[in-house]
Amino acid sequence: MRGNIAQLMQQAQKMQENVQRAQEELAKIEVTGSAGGGMVSVTLTGRMDCRKVRIDPSVLADQEMVEDLIAAAFNDAVNKINSESQAKMSAATAGMPMPPGMKLPF
Repeated sequence: MRGNIAQLMQQAQKMQENVQRAQEELAKIEVTGSAGGGMVSVTLTGRMDCRKVRIDPSVLADQEMVEDLIAAAFNDAVNKINSESQAKMSAATAGMPMPPGMKLPF
């Protein structure tokens, strides 16, 4: 029984290290979301910091459309970060499903 607990603790420690490494890697990535066929693009870091917004001058005449395209591009970038995060965390936890809302490291 003691051996099982020790082994479980080692596995948890290793998983925690893997998750921390994955979080550090995610913080360094940048993704670009786009909308309107690339007329608007938003670049975010893995920590959801906005690095750059690019707007094609041809859409500036229609303020409502620009606002919609910026929101769509931002959402596209967030979805890409979330997908990347899920992939890295899944690899870090060796595919072990984590309950929703559970934050690692412990």
